[in-house]
Amino acid sequence: MDGSAGEPQPPWDAVAGLVRAARAGDALAMDEVLTVVTPYVTRLCRPIALSHCEDAVQDALTAVFVGMRGLRDPQAFYGWVRTVTVREAVRVARRTAVEQAVDPDEVARLRGLVGVGDAELSAQVRDVLARMPVHHRAVLVLRELEELDERSAAEVLGIAPGTVKSRLHRARSAFRKAWQQ
Repeated sequence: MDGSAGEPQPPWDAVAGLVRAARAGDALAMDEVLTVVTPYVTRLCRPIALSHCEDAVQDALTAVFVGMRGLRDPQAFYGWVRTVTVREAVRVARRTAVEQAVDPDEVARLRGLVGVGDAELSAQVRDVLARMPVHHRAVLVLRELEELDERSAAEVLGIAPGTVKSRLHRARSAFRKAWQQ
């Protein structure tokens, strides 16, 4: 499966063997699994947790480490990591009082909202995203970066598909309204 913006995903089928070994208690396999997923986890956390990305990544990797034994199907590892990561990123973003702007590279990936060209435009997009509630950013990440449908995004966020649809509509509408000001 290819990631958005042409970024290839890790070879999840190959990771399944490592996941099996890690679940069985192989510390080296666990270390390798965490090394493989760290860039992906970081890419998901950055636009959701904003300036607290490192905390969200750490919490997500810890949750992956702790929850690995409970993962029943190693082939489902990719989806499970995405779910764990988004939930941890949302949790970290909600508990933090002050948020800062999103990384311009991540903003560029939210291509469905506006075309990002120059640095000034990127700064404006970052500012708009930073003012959005975390649940709107999470929905935008899952739909625009991960390209999930409403049902899949709902499963990741633990909410109803209709809620995803309405949040996405409100998030896009709020983004466009803020953008025009």
